[in-house]
Amino acid sequence: MDADQRDHLPDGSLLAAIDLGSNSFHLIIAKTEHGEMRPVEVLAEKVQLGAGLVDDRLSREAIDRGLDCLSRFAQLLGSVEPQKIRVVGTHALRQAENRLDFTLPARDILGTRVDVIYGREEARLVYLGVAHTLADDAHSRLVIDIGGGSTEFIIGQRFEPQRLESLQMGCVSFSGDYFADGIINTANYQRAYNRARLETSRIRSRYSCDHWAECVGSSGTLNAIEAIVIENGWSESGISRKALSRLEKKLLKFCHFDEIKLNGLSESRRNVIVAGVAITTALFDTLGIAQLRASKGALREGVIYDLMGRLSHEDVRERTVNALVQRYSADEPTAAIVERRCATLFSATRGSWRLENEDWELLHWAARTHEIGMAISHKHFNRHTAYLLRNADLPGFSQEEQEQLAILTQGQRGKINTDLLDGLPRGTSRRLCYLLTIIRLAVCFKYVETLEQLPEFAVQADEDSLSLGFPDTWLEAHPLTHSELLNQQAYLRRIGIELSVS
Repeated sequence: MDADQRDHLPDGSLLAAIDLGSNSFHLIIAKTEHGEMRPVEVLAEKVQLGAGLVDDRLSREAIDRGLDCLSRFAQLLGSVEPQKIRVVGTHALRQAENRLDFTLPARDILGTRVDVIYGREEARLVYLGVAHTLADDAHSRLVIDIGGGSTEFIIGQRFEPQRLESLQMGCVSFSGDYFADGIINTANYQRAYNRARLETSRIRSRYSCDHWAECVGSSGTLNAIEAIVIENGWSESGISRKALSRLEKKLLKFCHFDEIKLNGLSESRRNVIVAGVAITTALFDTLGIAQLRASKGALREGVIYDLMGRLSHEDVRERTVNALVQRYSADEPTAAIVERRCATLFSATRGSWRLENEDWELLHWAARTHEIGMAISHKHFNRHTAYLLRNADLPGFSQEEQEQLAILTQGQRGKINTDLLDGLPRGTSRRLCYLLTIIRLAVCFKYVETLEQLPEFAVQADEDSLSLGFPDTWLEAHPLTHSELLNQQAYLRRIGIELSVS
């Protein structure tokens, strides 16, 4: 469970990342070479998951399109170990209330979980992918990624993002909202442009040209626009405002998406290029961008580099947890006691309860942060801790990981509110019941261990039970702890765990 027990990442290892975008799904398989990654297989399919998002629910047709695509991707993943594959979902899955109808069968197809990530985490990973394609200089840069449902903005230097933002505007959602049935006219285009300007105006003071030296674009939209303006002779390199104006005028001569014919425009981009140009033009005008160059680096490359870090003991999630502990002045010695006791109980139960390394990671982070809510109030500090973990921007963590951390820390003490587990898949719910049992018992012992060494005690686990056996007279000598353990019997029974103490 310590760093030395994690997977090693030797040179030549194969890693894979899948980006489940609102417009397209992207797969990359890469080989590690001297701390860098070399693509071995790259595949993309236009799925338009976002086009099937109606009233915050994915249509059956959109789900089927996505799963069919992943079935094809899965054929390429046979040579990659499951722990070296990461799948991330973006805007469409963030918005979808029925995302489990897609993510659960997707996990079965791919053999690994799907991490739905927040917009700012998407921005961080985009920057990581782009930064590895650029010169390692000290210039500050603005990176923009226009996706199918959201647009990410990052200001950073070298490999470190300094500001992250995600706005809900994208080429798929704008195509549906402003160009119904594929109809193009000046009024529709102006409405899309105005909406994009309005959205971007919220971040103008922090992302305008006064704050960076160069602008770099990621994503298919900006790469497509750059290819078109160069192919048509409107730019020698990159995208300028003048080149955008010429493309804009050319597009407005067409009346329907089906009529669009431009050198450099692929068939897969025809239905989203008008919305993409409207958004891009609004960004240029609002943020004062004079020139933008597109990068081939994107979210999928960022996921690969982030995965390399996780497997090489440079997990950004550890930095995030350390920052939380510092920010909220958590009691680190007490947290360390809880973590050590969690480790003891986890080791004793992992076989019977079929727990995995990722379960230990959750317990480890929950133990480290279990008291950060004390910074708000001692009363109900567990609820405050859960609120912070559920709602804070936590670089490196997926939505699911943040929610599960919140469940563990909220359920660490007192009566267990079973509503916390409502709506979770059965396998996830059962696994969290086991982890709740471990952290609740670890918290029971922390007050003893701040005063004296806890003796060795026996731990025996079966699927629905846990037995703790203490040395003779120890429980009698510690009546408060004994009473608390007896209280835990009733609490844990509510989540299907029979606890016996002797």
